Amino acid sequence: MAVRAVRGAVQVDADERELVLKATAELVNALFEANGFSAEDVISIIFTATPDLTSEFPALAARELGLVDTPLLCAAEIPVPGALPRVVRILAHVETLRSKQEIQHVYLGGAAALRRDIAQ
Repeated sequence: MAVRAVRGAVQVDADERELVLKATAELVNALFEANGFSAEDVISIIFTATPDLTSEFPALAARELGLVDTPLLCAAEIPVPGALPRVVRILAHVETLRSKQEIQHVYLGGAAALRRDIAQ
């Protein structure tokens, strides 16, 4: 069993609490599905949000999905001029038998523009 880091991002339609939670839940679910992860595989998750998303902590969506015993952290992305707005990013640390090459990083919606080489 190895510890792997898994990345992903999603662009939120607007800075509204329910939209932030919905988009973040969609991202977490897609990341788990793409890699066959369960809550037991997750060591920790770091969420970041662009400075224009302030209506809710993205980690709450993971708590609502059942990640109640998992360390979660939210942080703000640096405000780079011209950066894609309204983006929640995720960096999950998981235990898995998958190799680095087998890990599927997930970039949804408008956030696919961040990593066109690996977006789903």
